Amino acid sequence: MLYGLLKSTLLGPLMRLVFRPRAAGADGFPAEGPVLLVANHQSFSDSLFMPLVAPRPVKFLAKSEYFTGSGLKGRLYSFFFRGVGSIPIDRSSAKAADPAISTALRLLAEGHVVGMYPEGTRSPDGRLYKGRTGVARIALAARCPVVPCAISGTERVQPTGAKIPRPARGHHGRVRVVFGAPLDFSRYTGPDGEAWRLLEGTEAERAVLRAVTDEIMHTLMRMTGLEYVDVYATSAKKTASRRGV
Repeated sequence: MLYGLLKSTLLGPLMRLVFRPRAAGADGFPAEGPVLLVANHQSFSDSLFMPLVAPRPVKFLAKSEYFTGSGLKGRLYSFFFRGVGSIPIDRSSAKAADPAISTALRLLAEGHVVGMYPEGTRSPDGRLYKGRTGVARIALAARCPVVPCAISGTERVQPTGAKIPRPARGHHGRVRVVFGAPLDFSRYTGPDGEAWRLLEGTEAERAVLRAVTDEIMHTLMRMTGLEYVDVYATSAKKTASRRGV
């Protein structure tokens, strides 16, 4: 219900009028069938503007902390992500994330669009950080197109800590969402997926997961023009916290 409000009724037209987000590349978005939509993550409002301009409904994988927070802010986050049909993903370990990955694969098998932020959390400083390999695991198991999505301007519309989005001033401050050409990783899976299944549990599997993830992140780097940092954003946040930044 909340997704419908965001997309086509009261909230969607109001957001378009107030924020005037710009979109590009939607004409190359697959019109049907499963799609894994992967984007950089600058702001909480990425999850508002990307589905607003996406040509098809998007079901997100979102970090489990969004569903379990306390206080008014935590309840609002939980209400929003549950309302738009997001799937909580536990980032504590690959094993812990398995249920969410299984759900994503089921949705893709049903022909849905599943959205992910491969960085796993918002960028702490506007740069693009190392991707987590869950995105590659899903892409290879589902054998579906992977559409990269570059989002800009949301860090100005809703900086970290801001409770609600606010219109950015000037033409260059507007939110922009660009959908890239679908990425094809069938060279790793073979026509029937058997090549990928044979790698399960091996060192080669881990190498392929990292190679696919890095290709996705470097595509996002080219599309966004952001500086790439080869460490996880969560690690960068912990380091900054220890330094008192």
